[in-house]
Amino acid sequence: MNVLSKIGIGLLMAGTILGFKNISEDNKHPQDPGKEVVLSLDPGPDNPRNSEGDFIDLKDGRILFVYSRYTGKSGGDHAPAFLAGRYSGDGGKTWTTEDKMIVAKEGDMNVMSVSLLRLQNGAIALFYVRKNSEEDCIPMMRISTDEAATWGDPVPCITDKKGYFVLNNNRVIQLKNGRILLSVALHKVPGEEKWHENGRLFSYYSDNNGKTWQPGAEVPNPDKVITQEPGLVELKNGKILMIIRTNGGVQYLSYSKNKGKTWSPAVPSNIKSPVSPASIERIPSTGDLLLVWNNNDGSNPDIKGKRTPFNVAVSKDEGKTWEHIKTVEDDPDGWYCYTAIHFTGKHVLLGHCAGDRRKNGLAVTHITRLSLDWIYN
Repeated sequence: MNVLSKIGIGLLMAGTILGFKNISEDNKHPQDPGKEVVLSLDPGPDNPRNSEGDFIDLKDGRILFVYSRYTGKSGGDHAPAFLAGRYSGDGGKTWTTEDKMIVAKEGDMNVMSVSLLRLQNGAIALFYVRKNSEEDCIPMMRISTDEAATWGDPVPCITDKKGYFVLNNNRVIQLKNGRILLSVALHKVPGEEKWHENGRLFSYYSDNNGKTWQPGAEVPNPDKVITQEPGLVELKNGKILMIIRTNGGVQYLSYSKNKGKTWSPAVPSNIKSPVSPASIERIPSTGDLLLVWNNNDGSNPDIKGKRTPFNVAVSKDEGKTWEHIKTVEDDPDGWYCYTAIHFTGKHVLLGHCAGDRRKNGLAVTHITRLSLDWIYN
């Protein structure tokens, strides 16, 4: 039995995505009431880019969305940025119009890529990367015990290595046993001449609510594909699934049986994809998994390799197969990626980049509100 069979994921055969319907079967009516863009964070003067955010429910009923707000003239990844917040008091239907500063610019470059997590002890954890240079980018964590009104001092999540680590937004999870777990890609260490496109993948974990952190083993990459921007989800059987952006035409997967200490070799999944990150989270009301990604297999030359369309799908078998594929956006010039997923009642909020790739596709962030009925029906 080969590795794919052992871990129970669908095989890629004859160019067919096993377990997927043809996307053309779905109704993609532009006025579908089941989906709505409820906030567009557009660039403006001295604000060239807004991107890579995450959500948290507050105890007073509000939802807080924190994102990377860039300043100055450049919208590049290394441009100055601070963390800004917007609030919703009605389940994500409407949002405040003014930004609140959450974390001021730190480091020599910026702070970016937000993850928010309600810990089992009731506190809120805020994660982001502090970027000093192209060989010094480390995930940091702050704790709030007053519902995000104030934040404690930053704690580095990586202390055993130095280098440029990428931690995407909405990528930190807490396991049922209380362990906090995140996954990163290491692209450069001090002294190296160049930045490596192929990231070495690691997990880091904390068993004391983020006070100290331990490294997991490196994820094996037997196919030698370019691996980047890993994400995590805990499965019902206790395993941890890591989903990995690659240049192999599909998302790759790795599994951990020991809560992130070691990982199985990364293998191709049945999720066709350009070189773009995908996100998976569990739907609280059904227990199914929700996948958000670019369902683009490269067969259309007009959008080959592009981060469009923008899609969701549901798995009822822990990621083996996917159904209820829906198109959220399909502008051929759209650039849909870096998605935060947040469930609220009978809806899900997606906070995602939605710019124009002919300009800066990462410049604009949308919050899109989807009905779970729309996804399932």
